[in-house]
Amino acid sequence: MPQLNPLDWAPQLIWLVITFSILYVLMKQVALPKIGSVIEMRHARIAGDLETADKLRRETQEALAAYEQALAEAKARAHGIAQDARNKLKDEFAAERTALERDLAAKSAEAEASIHQAKASALKEVNAVASEIAAEIVRRLIGIAPSQSEVTAAVAAVRKE
Repeated sequence: MPQLNPLDWAPQLIWLVITFSILYVLMKQVALPKIGSVIEMRHARIAGDLETADKLRRETQEALAAYEQALAEAKARAHGIAQDARNKLKDEFAAERTALERDLAAKSAEAEASIHQAKASALKEVNAVASEIAAEIVRRLIGIAPSQSEVTAAVAAVRKE
């Protein structure tokens, strides 16, 4: 094998140095700059993506804060509207209740007056009926019909007792 022959080592070492030098120069001049530029581009793109992500995160947080504030304001307005509606209904209910109580009081007063009038009318009729019955009883008992004034006076005297 020629690679193991010590006489062939010097030319092999020279070609090794020449080949290594050429590969080294090619790597240093061509391949490594391209790889370095790709790495730098990737680094720049990653940094840009991180900046964009950070910017979007901040915008999202701001939008969320604005949304929460708008939601809180809407809830406060809704609560105020509901409270106003409750107060309005309460006032309307109180007004209707007052009107109904007034109407009921008027009807109650009318009913009491009607009852009082019916009672007075009934009492007058009771006096008249009582006078007639008393006159009939006296006539049957003693056989003589008493005068209307005597019977009325007797019934009035009995009623006052």
